[in-house]
Amino acid sequence: MSGDVERGGEGTELPLRRGWTTGACATAATRAAYEALLTGRFPDPVAIALPSGARISFALARAELLPEGAARAGVVKDAGDDPDVTHGALVQSTVRLAPAGSGVVFRAGEGVGTVTKPGLPIAPGQPAINPVPREMMRQAIAEVAGQFGGRGDVIVEISIPGGLALAAKTMNGRLGIVGGLSILGTTGIVVPYSCAAWVHSIHRGIDVAVATGLDHVAGATGSTSEAAVQRLHGLSDGALIDMGDFVGGMLKYLRRHPVKRVTIAGGFAKMTKLGQGLLDLHSKAGQVDREWLAGLLQEAGAPGHLVEACRHANSALQVLQDAEQCGVPVGQLVARAARKTALDVLRGSEIEIDTAVFDRTGRLVGEDHDERRKRR
Repeated sequence: MSGDVERGGEGTELPLRRGWTTGACATAATRAAYEALLTGRFPDPVAIALPSGARISFALARAELLPEGAARAGVVKDAGDDPDVTHGALVQSTVRLAPAGSGVVFRAGEGVGTVTKPGLPIAPGQPAINPVPREMMRQAIAEVAGQFGGRGDVIVEISIPGGLALAAKTMNGRLGIVGGLSILGTTGIVVPYSCAAWVHSIHRGIDVAVATGLDHVAGATGSTSEAAVQRLHGLSDGALIDMGDFVGGMLKYLRRHPVKRVTIAGGFAKMTKLGQGLLDLHSKAGQVDREWLAGLLQEAGAPGHLVEACRHANSALQVLQDAEQCGVPVGQLVARAARKTALDVLRGSEIEIDTAVFDRTGRLVGEDHDERRKRR
């Protein structure tokens, strides 16, 4: 598991444990339920194939034959060492026989959402079960049907008890997924602390914004700056992209899927790093360069004592406070530099780029706008 490590005692490194996606859990539960429907027996553990072709086994946490020709199985989601909101959730599948020729029909049960907006891989009105998990379940059903003489025509209802409350901790509401969680996964495997899932959600947020006709979106580094930029521009929830540290991932996707106007919002330290040219704003990718910040102040004609204090400041916040006490608009300087970095990424694009810099309370301390907007 290269790259996935955590610190142990005595300076050692311990591998982070991988987990399984909700899609893999739903597939295992579906296979077990369908096999029980055909044979009267639940396989436990139950084995499924991942998209890679590897086979893995899951223990069942629930197994029951229901009246009226249905079977239900459940698997507890194990996200490994990833901080996944669905870790420990029970992913259930209730399988019923369907008329010949109907194929596999998916339904959203308790705690699984329904798509209501365009721009996602699943059409509005459909259960929020993504394409790869659907295909995994179809293959599992076909495998069981071939082994035990079934037709493979079934209704599959996926449920996650308590999923509605868990969904409040995700971006589903903003994406137009109502009623619960999504059944996700492209490999079946959860890689701990992977940025891939976050960048994927950024892309889907942009897709939904484009599909719903929004011409102004805002990517923010955190909850304080997100709430502040929403107030500043009167934006709807659907226009807010949970960018986090991945400004580069957002901008590069926007270059291929443009909207008319984008505002990049963040705290002073994060936006300083963007101004320096960093496109990953996480502390592991780089720190605030106080020498760079001192040079920015010097170029703006700041007093020498402020420039020198910046070089030895304990934090970016101290630089902001010292500059404001001297009447130097360092937030504005950072906003301008951050916008320049964004423009470099979007070179040749017609997207209007704004930047907004906030302090820790959400107070606006600097902003820079597209020249076309300034002239309006």
